Parts: sequence; structure tokens; C-alpha cells
Amino acid sequence: MARARETYRIYQTGEYLVAAELCRRGLVATPFAGNLPHYDILALEWNGQHIPIQVKTIGPRSSWQFDAQKFVEIRMGEGGRQILGEPQDPPYLGLICVLVQLGESYGKDRFFVLDWKDLRDIIVASYRRGLEKHHGVRPRNPQSTHAAIYPEELAGYKDNWELVLERLQGPSKANH
Repeated sequence: MARARETYRIYQTGEYLVAAELCRRGLVATPFAGNLPHYDILALEWNGQHIPIQVKTIGPRSSWQFDAQKFVEIRMGEGGRQILGEPQDPPYLGLICVLVQLGESYGKDRFFVLDWKDLRDIIVASYRRGLEKHHGVRPRNPQSTHAAIYPEELAGYKDNWELVLERLQGPSKANH
């Protein structure tokens, strides 16, 4: 029970940090109390334009956990060999993902802001590399489609808040 409570606290903290950061940037950010299937926050420009944002949060020394099947078609072959097919389409058009790594102390949090398709491509490439190392068969559990992403893999997306502003305002207004 205590572990579930801590996990929920981490997720909720990340969502509120993202909402606060969006508000600091002049947007309206509405987090949802329940668990929606594809996004956690709706960011709105004052003119009514809006965009969905999915937030994933981890602690200071952790990685984000995903199911690779949500990002790429995976077929099971002979001997437990996994065969990757076509990449999946985004669950929601225009979905932006903010991956939050909570800091060791107040104000040390890190934000990685990227399009869902970019996240998909990173996850699929990492998953593919792992499969290639083991000739297509997951070593511990051949049926597993677990994928993990580490903050170092997302360095190019750190504090990429311009993506949200560009989607809502258009490229010319976001740069002013």
C-alpha cells in the first residue's frame, strides 16, 4: 500500500509541475483528476487553441517504463523470437509527451518535451537494439514487451517547451 501511495505521489507531482510550467509560459493548463487513457493535461492558448499532453514521471535515479507494443507492432516467431513490424500511430493526434525526472531536491527537476512520434522512435530504436543483441529473443522472458528509457537518451529534448508553444501559436509567434 505504501509503495502504491508513493508511486501515485510521484505521478501527481509530475503532472502538477508540468501544469505549473505551462502556466508560467502564459498558457492555461488543466490537469485531470482521473486517469485518462491518452493524456493527462490539456494546454490551452487564450485564443482557444488546445493540445493534449501526456506526462510520465520518475524519481531521481530511475527510468521510464513502457510497453513497446504501444509503439510498434510486435509478432512472436519461432523459439520466442520477436519480429518488429510497423510503428503504431499516435493514440491522439498532436499528442505531446513530457517526461519528468524529479530531482533529489526542490528545483532540481528535469523536463523532456517531445512529440509522441519522437518518443515512439526512441523507444522502438532502443527496443530493436536490445533484440538484436539477443538475436530477437528476450533473454529472461521471450514474451515480454517491456521497454525502458533513461534520461540520457532524451538529452536533446530537455526543456523543449517551444514545441508546445509552436503547436499552439504557430512557429512565428512562439519565437517572440
